[in-house]
Amino acid sequence: MGLGTKPLFKIPTHFRLHSTTFKRKMTANLESRSRRNVRQNSPLSLIQKHSQKIIRPLVALAIFLVIWQLLCMSPDSNLPSPITVFQDTWDPLIINPFFDNGGTDKGLGLQIAASLARVAIGFTLSTIVGIGLGILIGSTKFMYDALDPLFQVLRTIPPLAWLPISLAAFRDSQPSAIFVIFITAIWPIIINTTVGVQQIPQDYRNVAKVLRLSRQKYFFKVLFPAAVPYIFTGLRIGIGLSWLAIIAAEMLVGGVGIGFFIWDAYNSSAMSEIILALVYVGIIGLLLDRLVAFVASKVVPEEQK
Repeated sequence: MGLGTKPLFKIPTHFRLHSTTFKRKMTANLESRSRRNVRQNSPLSLIQKHSQKIIRPLVALAIFLVIWQLLCMSPDSNLPSPITVFQDTWDPLIINPFFDNGGTDKGLGLQIAASLARVAIGFTLSTIVGIGLGILIGSTKFMYDALDPLFQVLRTIPPLAWLPISLAAFRDSQPSAIFVIFITAIWPIIINTTVGVQQIPQDYRNVAKVLRLSRQKYFFKVLFPAAVPYIFTGLRIGIGLSWLAIIAAEMLVGGVGIGFFIWDAYNSSAMSEIILALVYVGIIGLLLDRLVAFVASKVVPEEQK
């Protein structure tokens, strides 16, 4: 087109005005949305958003403590009041939870650390063995028919019933306690993993056959990702049972640990120490459950939650 030639098509003025107005509106909308997101993510807005979840439990806790105080403030009460518990355990159990006077005379921090170490070993072993057996049983009908009845019988045995057998086999309290954790946590992991493998949609299996995926690719691309939500369900149940089992096992096998601390405090009639230890046990159990749930939220795909 030459310099003196008129353009073949000229955009009408009202079209250009509408286009400019539309761009301005879009820019304004984006800016307002950005400011709104910043306000929503600010600390104040987050506090306001979750205030009900924080205030309501605190109110319930305050009411519980008041009722407890009223019921146990009498000198004839068999249980200490919250104020008495605080006064009896402030020094050294609360202000110095990591003191070590040798032997089993240690602070609650060291007692809990010893128990968590046993739980970590036993739960890790149960996770590895449980996931492996669950995948094997769930993917092979012969293994499922052969082992499922046996596992259904064994899983109903109470955890502490395994303790005498483990003590007779290992002749030591430390591996015996770890074995009790292992045998307690493994059943929900096996069962949930098995169900997860069996629940893989048939369409996934058919596509894998059409694509002629190798066993390794089928495992990592199809089987394991589909079973992950079920596996983490079993892990959450297993970690809770592990924490319950170690407390009971340590009461019997002795040594350093929060379970033996509670039993020793009972023999010494130190009820305030028992109550404080129970508070710590509950908090640790909650944190363990939330830890597994947090890992699951990062690992499990959003569409499978």
